[in-house]
Amino acid sequence: MEEKLDKTPQVEPELEMMDRLISVNRVAKVIKGGRRFGFNALVAVGDGRGRVGVGLGKATELPEAIRKATEEAKKDMIEVPLVDGRTLTHDIIGEYGAGRVLLRPASPGTGVIAGSTVRAIMECAGIRDVLTKTQGTHNPHNVVKATLAGLRDLGTIDRISTARRGMIQRRKRTDG
Repeated sequence: MEEKLDKTPQVEPELEMMDRLISVNRVAKVIKGGRRFGFNALVAVGDGRGRVGVGLGKATELPEAIRKATEEAKKDMIEVPLVDGRTLTHDIIGEYGAGRVLLRPASPGTGVIAGSTVRAIMECAGIRDVLTKTQGTHNPHNVVKATLAGLRDLGTIDRISTARRGMIQRRKRTDG
């Protein structure tokens, strides 16, 4: 018997992504006939295993703004190094504008000690034990960018040892 070949392209199913709505803002533009309202939404998306992204969507309807934000977040995902799949590798302070976010690893069972904005990002990234503190601003946009700056700057043992090895080799060349 002949087997029929399926010629339709095989698309790998997208990894199970979780998304969290961080903030919604209604904006108004005053025009001749009154006000025109619009929405912007800030959404965090992650796979729960160390990948996370954040997106901002703007539209005249709220569901459309959330959809746009989710699509943007999936495009701009970063990899976060985790220890035992549950916490960060070391303390770090992420900065953006006036906002500073302290991210500190925690012992097992601590949970996510964070405000709502940082908590959404941590949960999407799959970080289960972390201590955080937000300083300088409570604007969700700046807090999100400061948190991502901190997560982006996290170092792994491999990255740090490679950087140090290069630094030592440069010193040896200059010192003779």
